[in-house]
Amino acid sequence: MAMAGHKEKVNDLRGTLVRLWGYLSEQRAGLIATTILVVLTSGLELLGPYLMGRAIDEYISVGDLSGLARLVVLLIATYAVAAGGVWLQGYIMAGVSQRAVRNLRADLFAKLQTLSLRFFDQRSHGELMSRLTNDVENINNVLNSSATQLVSSAASLVGVVVMMFVINVPMALVTLLVVPLTLVLTRTVARHTLQGYREQQEALGELNGLIEETVTGQRVVKAFVREQAVMNEFGRVNRELQRAATRAHTLTSFMGPLMNMVNNLGLAVVAGTGGWLAVRGLATVGNIATFVNYARQFSRPLNQIAQLFNTIQSALAGAERVFQIMDENPELVDEESAAPLDHIIGDVVFDDVSFSYEPGVPVLKHVSLHARPGETVALVGPTGAGKTTIANLLTRFYDVDEGAILIDGVDIRTVRKDDLRRKLALVLQDNFLFGESVLENIRYGRLDATDEEVMEAAKLANADSFIRRLPQGYQTVLAERGADLSQGQRQLLAIARAILADPEVLILDEATSNVDTRTEQHLQEALLRLMAGRTSFVIAHRLSTIREANQVLVINHGEVIERGTHRSLLAQGGFYAHLYTSQFKGAAQLKDWLPQPQPA
Repeated sequence: MAMAGHKEKVNDLRGTLVRLWGYLSEQRAGLIATTILVVLTSGLELLGPYLMGRAIDEYISVGDLSGLARLVVLLIATYAVAAGGVWLQGYIMAGVSQRAVRNLRADLFAKLQTLSLRFFDQRSHGELMSRLTNDVENINNVLNSSATQLVSSAASLVGVVVMMFVINVPMALVTLLVVPLTLVLTRTVARHTLQGYREQQEALGELNGLIEETVTGQRVVKAFVREQAVMNEFGRVNRELQRAATRAHTLTSFMGPLMNMVNNLGLAVVAGTGGWLAVRGLATVGNIATFVNYARQFSRPLNQIAQLFNTIQSALAGAERVFQIMDENPELVDEESAAPLDHIIGDVVFDDVSFSYEPGVPVLKHVSLHARPGETVALVGPTGAGKTTIANLLTRFYDVDEGAILIDGVDIRTVRKDDLRRKLALVLQDNFLFGESVLENIRYGRLDATDEEVMEAAKLANADSFIRRLPQGYQTVLAERGADLSQGQRQLLAIARAILADPEVLILDEATSNVDTRTEQHLQEALLRLMAGRTSFVIAHRLSTIREANQVLVINHGEVIERGTHRSLLAQGGFYAHLYTSQFKGAAQLKDWLPQPQPA
C-alpha cells in the first residue's frame, strides 16, 4: 500500500564523514575548549596510576604513612578535577553538537523547499519525514555523546602508550601486541554493521511512509474495511525492520565480548611479563602495579573506540540518507539572467506546448491557447485529459518539454519563479489547510496582511458568517488539513486566501465539484467576486458552471480538440455538446428518480 520510495546507492563513507565534520567545525570555539578539556582530563586520569606506583615504592614499602596520606589527598584531588573536567566537556560538547545538528536540520529542510514537485511525487512523504527526523536524530545522538568520547579515548590511548614506554619499554611492546588484532576485528565487524544500519534506516523510512499513508487515509481504510490488509502490510514491513535492526545490533553487541576477551588476553600477557621482569630484578613492584593499571587503561579506550566505531555506523547510515537529499539538484531553477516580474496585466499564451511526466508518455501534445487580460478560459474534458497539467505548467511546478508559455509576451522560464507565483493564485478541489487559526490560514495568501484585511477577504468570500459561528471565531485553531470543517467551508477559506493574495491570474481547479447545490451557489458568488477583472482558468466537470466563459477549450488525450464559447460548441454538436447533454440528462433523470414533495 505504501509507496516504495526512491532508493539511492550509498557508498561514500569518507565523504559523509568529511561533510559531518564540516558542520562540527563551524563551532570552533566549543571544539577548541572541548579539546583542551579532553587533554587535561586525560592527563589527570593518566596521573592516577603513576601516583599509585609511587605510593607503593616510596611510601608503602617503607611504612611512611604521612607521605602516603599526602599522596592519597593528591590522588583524590586529581580524580575530582578529572571528573569535573569530564562533566564540563560533556556540557560544552552538547551545545556544539546541538548547534551543528540544528544547522544540518535547517539545511535539509531548506533543501526540501527548493526541490520540484516531481521529486515529492516519486517518494513516500513518510520516508522523507523519517530522514528529517529519525536520521538526523541518530546523527545528533552520536555527535552529542560519541564524538567527545572518541576524542577522549584517542587522547587517553596516546597518553597511555607514552607513559608505558617511559616506564618500561619491553612491557610496552608486549602490551601493543593486541593492537593489530583489535584493528582487524573492528574493521571486519564494522563493515557488516554499516550495511545492517543502512538496511535498518531504509526499513524504518518505509515503515514511516506506511504509517503516514495509513493515518492520512484512515477514512478510506475504514470505508473499504481494509484494516486487516493494512495491518498485514504493517506486519511485513515491521518484520523487515526487526530483521535489519536485529542484524545490526547483534553485530554491535558481539563487539564488546570479543574485545573483552582480547583485552583480558593482553592483560594476562602483561602481568606474566611483569612478574618475570620483577623476579629478575628488572622492574619494581610499584612499576608493575602502575603498568597493570596502564594496561587496563590501554584496553579501555581501545574497547571504547571499537564500540564507538560500530555505534557511529548508525549515524553514518542516517547521514548518507540525509546527504542524498542535500545532493539532489532542483529540477527547476532560475537562470542567472532571470528577470523580476513586478506587474502583469494577465495576457497568457500557450504556444505549441508539449509535456510528459515520464519520458515517452506524453500528457500534453502541441497545446496552444490565448487568454487575454480579464478573460475566463474554461478547460473541460474527461479525467486524465491533461487539464490540471496545464495549471501545473502555468504555475511552473514543471517546465514544458516543447513550446513556451508566455505572460505579457515574456517566457515564464526567463523570470523569477517566486515573482511569477506571486502573480498567480490557485483554488483547488481539495485545498490544504494548516493546523493553525482560521485567521492565519487565510493570511497564508499574503503574510503581511492585517487582521482587518483578512476579515474583509473572508467577507468577500462569503466565509465570514460561518467563521464567526466557530467556537473562537477567527482564532479557532483548525484540525489537521481542516478536517473539522465541511468541504464547502474549506473551499470558502481557500477563496478568501486567494482574494487576499490579490493575483492577476487565477486558476480554479474543480473548485466547486465536491459540494452540494446550495453551497455551490455561495461558492459561485465568491468566485465571481474573485474572478472579476482577472485572467482566470477554470477547470470544471460541471459544465453548467462555465457557461459564461469567454472561451472553452475541450481537451482529450492531451490535445485541444474543440474550442469556442459555450453556445458555439453546443451548436457544433461535437464532443462538448455530448458531454453537456449527458450531464443534463443525468441531472434530469436523477430529479425524476428522487421523491417529489406532495402538495399540502
